[in-house]
Amino acid sequence: MNLPLSVTLGLLFLLTAFAATFLTFHLEVYRDAHGGPPRGAPPAAVVRLQRVFGWVYVILYVVMMWEMLPRMWHYQVELPPRTVVHVILGLSIGVILLVKLAIEGLFRHLAMWLPVISMLLLTGTVLLSALSVPFALREFGLARAAVGGGVYSAENRDRVARLLPQADLPPEAPIAALAEEKALRAGRDVLAGKCVVCHDLKTILVQPRTPAVWWKTVERMAQKPSFSEPLTDDELYVVTAYLIAISGDLQRSVRERREDEDKKRAAVAEVKAEAKQTAGPSGLPPFDAAAAAATYTRVCAQCHELAEVDAKPPRSAVEVKDLILRMIAENGLEASKEELDLVYLHMVQTFAGGQTG
Repeated sequence: MNLPLSVTLGLLFLLTAFAATFLTFHLEVYRDAHGGPPRGAPPAAVVRLQRVFGWVYVILYVVMMWEMLPRMWHYQVELPPRTVVHVILGLSIGVILLVKLAIEGLFRHLAMWLPVISMLLLTGTVLLSALSVPFALREFGLARAAVGGGVYSAENRDRVARLLPQADLPPEAPIAALAEEKALRAGRDVLAGKCVVCHDLKTILVQPRTPAVWWKTVERMAQKPSFSEPLTDDELYVVTAYLIAISGDLQRSVRERREDEDKKRAAVAEVKAEAKQTAGPSGLPPFDAAAAAATYTRVCAQCHELAEVDAKPPRSAVEVKDLILRMIAENGLEASKEELDLVYLHMVQTFAGGQTG
């Protein structure tokens, strides 16, 4: 399912839930509060409309679950936390929906519970939508905000053509063709159809990157083991071009760029200094393990799932240091010296057996 269709169905699902819930509460005006005889006959048009919205909600739910559940098979060993919540909410909505249908069809003496069930469905729908729709809309926003008024505009495609040589793509990559509208549309399809198998759009879009870093990121992700069909070289090229197309130029003043680079160099120097100070046979200095673990989770989960580190962890203090430096240099990791120190200490303690040398 392509991204525009997925977003459209998600918004319709949310609006349908609100409409069905409103009509359910409206019909309760005609029902006695204690399950007694009705206070009057509800308008037939309102009853029919409530049923229509109810069945539209069911159909939309089935369509979206038909799309979501098979994708779970392609995830790697452990589902990302956001995906776990997403799946739990989706399945919970299904169970509540079955209860609602059973009451409406077989157990009508329990009809007084329908407003409560409708509110549960609405709550689950709102939470489910909040996990996915905003980031899909952000992708739309980035696409529309591109140079020239759109990601496929001639001006933006010219900009992408100028930036692609900076991405350090392999010599065989068709750089000239990657800036064409057909290639950019293909890249969007890869992003929405294949990249989200292992990453949600939040992970992908949370931080813009330079062309070279985008290509390194895409290439590194493609090298990871997965149960799904691996991306072809052409797919790697077009999705990199599309990510460059929606990232903009990161336009900042020369002074701001210089300050940002100075901060990164200072952070790298601080990590190197910390690694040197703690190196040696005596092991790690005293530190708050709980605070270090919490900092590691908060800082490192900004750009990728922690399960990726668990699957292929660093085995020594040197590898830990190199990993942190790479995250700063390539992924633009932003953290204070204190946070980087805690991340380093936690990773050495957890993955390198607490040995710094």
